[in-house]
Amino acid sequence: MNRESKPGTASQAETGEPLATHVARFAAGTRYRDLPSGTTAIAKKHILDTLAVGLAGVPSEGSVLVRRYLEDLGCGGEATVFGTALRTLPRFAALANASAMHADDYDDTYHPTRFHPSAPVLAAVCAEAEVAGASGEDVLAAFAVGTEVSLKLSHTIDKQHYLRGFHMTSTCGVFGATAGVCNLRRLPAETTTRALGIAGSESAGVRENFGTMVKPLHSGRAAENAVFAAALAGIGFTSSPTILEGARGWCMTGAGGYDATQLVGKLGNPWDYVARRVAIKPYPCGNLQQPAMDALRDLVLQHDLQPGALERLAVKSHRLMPLNLTYHRPRTGLEGKFSMEFSLASILVLRRAGLAEYSDEVVNRPDIQEVIGKTDYTTFSDEEAEAKGYTLWTTFLDLRMKDGRTYSARAEVAKGSATMPMTDAEVARKFRECAAFAGWPGDRTEMIIERVLKLETVRDIRDVTRLLGKES
Repeated sequence: MNRESKPGTASQAETGEPLATHVARFAAGTRYRDLPSGTTAIAKKHILDTLAVGLAGVPSEGSVLVRRYLEDLGCGGEATVFGTALRTLPRFAALANASAMHADDYDDTYHPTRFHPSAPVLAAVCAEAEVAGASGEDVLAAFAVGTEVSLKLSHTIDKQHYLRGFHMTSTCGVFGATAGVCNLRRLPAETTTRALGIAGSESAGVRENFGTMVKPLHSGRAAENAVFAAALAGIGFTSSPTILEGARGWCMTGAGGYDATQLVGKLGNPWDYVARRVAIKPYPCGNLQQPAMDALRDLVLQHDLQPGALERLAVKSHRLMPLNLTYHRPRTGLEGKFSMEFSLASILVLRRAGLAEYSDEVVNRPDIQEVIGKTDYTTFSDEEAEAKGYTLWTTFLDLRMKDGRTYSARAEVAKGSATMPMTDAEVARKFRECAAFAGWPGDRTEMIIERVLKLETVRDIRDVTRLLGKES
């Protein structure tokens, strides 16, 4: 029995149509009026968060280089590259904005399948919406559709996809962003199916590039390719309708299997943003170390722990965690984002780990490196985790001080997670912090927050995007 027809899946024969057509009918047929109120409320919060980290990502070196590339192309256009005076074609604005949104690894995260759903979708949708003068309701619907498609596809493809090294922010994100753009453009299901087929051949990104400028570029390319795929399909370009489940399609080549029951009849039923919750990050780094960072911060503040008094810091987590947190002796800010040792050192030494801390200068501070050198990082096995009920995020901290005192903590979740979600007010505070980091004017910041949290009342999305760009 081959993997695509393994028990528990739904084949094309059973559903009566290719999977891409099923997705396309959902994308083409969903409008703002179809969204539950809970979905729209959460969508607005995640849009605000993603715009926040997009502004914060503008000064990053990778974002600067992407913009330099676009400026050298000399392509004029009407789509805003957020945080700048640059205006360009929608596909290139999507590239720059989604790259910036993921530049600091501060964008929202879907823990069940470990990817970032919002940035590729929002960047692609906003670029198209700005040129079209679409309403806030249209943007909300397109964003909700796009992220829902990405989320469901991340469960549809076999887990081997992630284990083989693919970065699902881009490989799933390009499909979601394409569905969102097609929804915004009111493309019919037939055209949307073709766009998804085109997107399937643009699905790319591997985790070997984590800790480099390429990781955020994955998000940017997913957004750009979505705009490109929808545009080509809109003028008649063809593709395979079995791009998802075909023997040489996305699921089989990328993972060797899939479970269509995770997709068929499940789009918007329920909406995963509400049912499973996408986490909003309190720190600009990989999500896996964030529960431990929260736990250590609580210990540091409660007991006034000083880094000079530390003798050893023992950290123990699930064996899968270091597969992402690969930098045990980081030397750059980008490497620090994927380092348990640095993230904890920043909390202990500086009592914070924000945008300014994940820099080459801070990573290489002698006091930071001293704490990193005193950190022992070990893991527990799958068998131990199952026997004791540990999760992927379960982390144990044991601190031994020079005077003999000891402190311990068990971390499971961080602020912003499904069980500890951020409020609108907390996301608004994060927006202000990100905007200030980017040097964005305070009056504009407050107007953006107000308009995004009432996005359904915005008649023309350009009333928001013009606040995100500088005057030429």
